[in-house]
Amino acid sequence: MVGARRIMVVGNGDVGREAADVIDAGDVVIRFNGCRNFGAAGTRTDVVAVCNTGRPGAEMLADPRWRKSEAVSSAKEIWSIRDPQKFAAMRAELAVTHPELDDFCDDYTTGFAQFAAAHDKRHRIIPATVHDALDTALTSYSPAPYVVPSSGMVLIQALVSDPEYDDALLVLAGFGHSGWEWHPFDAERQLADSLVRGGRLMRLETLLPSSLSQGA
Repeated sequence: MVGARRIMVVGNGDVGREAADVIDAGDVVIRFNGCRNFGAAGTRTDVVAVCNTGRPGAEMLADPRWRKSEAVSSAKEIWSIRDPQKFAAMRAELAVTHPELDDFCDDYTTGFAQFAAAHDKRHRIIPATVHDALDTALTSYSPAPYVVPSSGMVLIQALVSDPEYDDALLVLAGFGHSGWEWHPFDAERQLADSLVRGGRLMRLETLLPSSLSQGA
């Protein structure tokens, strides 16, 4: 997709030494939650995508450092990854299957919407249909039992299914496809690799000067 808009989707994992300038040169830069690699992974931030339920949502809203951080302050939009109605519907089943996740479905979407409005930012909720479509796509890779897909993969699904981004190349940075035990990371990696092969995604490493000089 020569000349396509580049949407830089920046997870919180490690990035290459030359990543910052390449990320900041993107047309749109999306980061997640606490934007932990802000600086090393560039500084431009157009969207902060948040986990708006459970402890992560509660902690971000309660933390003045998050609210005042450079990444959040500069972002034009806050995207809530989890549809509150879907997660409300999950509560009863999780109480049986994963009683330790008793606060997992606690909803803080209103708090993020209010924060966004107070700081002249757009607020968007990723609809449940995106989450459902991702669950269906992941079945092709026989995932082990899981609770929900990762926020990063839900965001990717939202972008690839949104006509607004049909002309865009999605570039992934800082995605290690590992972490919380109840995300289906192995299946997510396989799905992402399939999207790369189909030309819809690109991993940042292939854009770095060191990779280009080696013919990668």
